[in-house]
Amino acid sequence: MTIQLNDHTDPPATVRLDDARPIGAYAVHLADGTLAGKAYFMDSPDADDERIFFHTEVDEEFSGQGLGRLLVHEALADTIRKDLTVVPVCPLLEAHIKAHDAEFLADGGRFRQPTRADLALVTRSAASERISPGRRPTDR
Repeated sequence: MTIQLNDHTDPPATVRLDDARPIGAYAVHLADGTLAGKAYFMDSPDADDERIFFHTEVDEEFSGQGLGRLLVHEALADTIRKDLTVVPVCPLLEAHIKAHDAEFLADGGRFRQPTRADLALVTRSAASERISPGRRPTDR
């Protein structure tokens, strides 16, 4: 999946899906191919229709260009197209859903709050890949 985007970003960007296992990512690239950021996820081992987003990052060099917003927007749009439920462990993604929940739900999106089991899974898996999860496990 490659989506060309140019919505208030300078320069134009492309979002690509790397659906590797166990950890996949949506990656935003500039027109020259430079990797600017990623939104990491895991598909739930307990439910075929859930995608757990746990960390989003955009390189500081590209801060303020709208790339993070576009990355999160496209990641969520793809989960809607794939009829998946979003489990937002990543604070950036969670904030985006809260800010745009009516639009997200109207477009067919679904989400649920992460459980302790989700957080433990992400923490173990992300540590093995050296990726920082979005938040620490809490009582939920």
